[in-house]
Amino acid sequence: MAYHEHTDHQYAKHIRAGAPEAFKAFMAWDNQVLRGSDKTISPKYTELMAVAVALTTQCAYCIEAHTKAAHSAGATQQELAETVMIAAALRAGGGYAHGFMAMKFFDQAVNNGAQ
Repeated sequence: MAYHEHTDHQYAKHIRAGAPEAFKAFMAWDNQVLRGSDKTISPKYTELMAVAVALTTQCAYCIEAHTKAAHSAGATQQELAETVMIAAALRAGGGYAHGFMAMKFFDQAVNNGAQ
C-alpha cells in the first residue's frame, strides 16, 4: 500500500457521514468555484491555476485530479510545464521573501541583546 493512492477518494464517504452538512456545503462551493456557470476564466486556465496551487500545497490528490482535468480542458504539456515552473518559482520566492522576516527577527534579537 502506498502513502498516496489515487483510489483514496473512496474514504470521502467517512467525511460525508461524519459531517454531512459541512461536506455538502464544501462540495457545492468547490463545484461552483471550479465549474460554475458564471465563470469568466476558462476551464483550461482554472485547472492550470488549480495545478499550480496543488503543487504549492503539495496535495497529491489535487495534483492528479487537476492535471487530468487540465488535459481534458485542452491544456498542453508545454502549458503544464510552464505552470510547474511558475508554481516552483512562487514557492521559492515565498521562502526567499520570508527570509526577509528571518533577517529582521535576527536583527531584533541582536539589538535586544546589545541593550
